[in-house]
This record gives sequence, C-alpha cells and structure tokens, in this order.
Amino acid sequence: MPGHAKLRDMNIALRKTWTQEEFFDWAQAQEIRYEFDGVRPVAMTGGFINSGVIGGNLITTLNNRLEGARCAPFGPDVGIQTANKGVCYPDAFVSCMDYDGEDGKTVPGPVVVFEVVGKTRDAIRRDHVDKVAEYAAVPSICRYIIVESTYVGITIRERSQGDEPWRKFELKSIEDIISLPEIGIEIPVAELYKKTKFSIQPRASA
Repeated sequence: MPGHAKLRDMNIALRKTWTQEEFFDWAQAQEIRYEFDGVRPVAMTGGFINSGVIGGNLITTLNNRLEGARCAPFGPDVGIQTANKGVCYPDAFVSCMDYDGEDGKTVPGPVVVFEVVGKTRDAIRRDHVDKVAEYAAVPSICRYIIVESTYVGITIRERSQGDEPWRKFELKSIEDIISLPEIGIEIPVAELYKKTKFSIQPRASA
C-alpha cells in the first residue's frame, strides 16, 4: 500500500546520516516541514492560533522597527545554519550580514533569534532545551528569545562571557519591554501578544 511504503521509506531514511545538501533536496518534496540537526531531519510541530498570531505580530514589529536599518528581519520560511551544518527555521531572526536572495538556502550571521513555543511537549522541549544548545553553538547569535503562546511569558538568553554560554532572565508582564541592544531597538511585550486569547494564567517562576 502506498501509505505503508511511504512510511517504510521514511523510517529507512531517518536511520542514515544525512548531508545538508541531501536534506535540502529531500525536504522540498515533503508535505510537512522539517529542520535538520546535522545528522537527520527533525519534524517541525504544527502551530495553533495563538502561536500564529504571535509570529505574525513579531514579524510586523521587527519590520516596522528595522525599516531603513542595516539589519534585516526574516520569517519562519528562512533558515539559519547551526553546528555541524544543521538547519533551523526560527519563527523570526535578525541578521546584519549580506545574503544570497536567489540561490541561498540560509542567511548568515543571525544576531537575534526568536522562537514562539507551541503547545506540545515535543515543541516545548525543542525550543527550551534542544535549540538552547544549537543556538549557543552559533557564535554570531547574541540573544535567543523564547515567546510562550499559552500565557504571557518571555525567556531571554543573552550571550555570556562566563563559563555558561547564556545568561538567562524572564519577562512575565504585558507591560515589560524587550531590549535588543545588538540591533538597536526595543519591543514592548504587549505588541507580541495583540489579539491572543489565553485559557490559563502565567506560570510561576521555577
């Protein structure tokens, strides 16, 4: 049966070590989106209304504040290269370097990276655990910002000069401001949460 054959082929494919070129060629033909951890594809979890709304707010806010600036924002369909030639597709990121707009598969020199967290356990782990390490291995990334989509909450990891790669702090009020000195702008938290609806309250600090 076609469905079983497709699943079998996928299982075989995921057992091998991939090159980045093989990943790009394969990913173009898939019905769902994948990232690449440098060894094999990683399925991207589907979003829901709040995450889509926040992602749209984020891109709009970055475009407005960086209009005419040297640095440019990019959306979720544009990739960045991580360690071992892995490929991630953040919900948004900003780069201040030139890029190949026609043939390039990734944009070099990401400075600030944003991820909007989904609802599933896999999505939460991917953004809060796996990508913390993946983005830490990219020297140009100065700030990794995780935006919750089920409550008002921002986790900011700022590049550290100490033993740990990141210095972590959180924002939990709709009145807070996200400071991004690397690209010379600030973003009110309220702008990211326009038109969102929540069923639970923000969680307490761990």
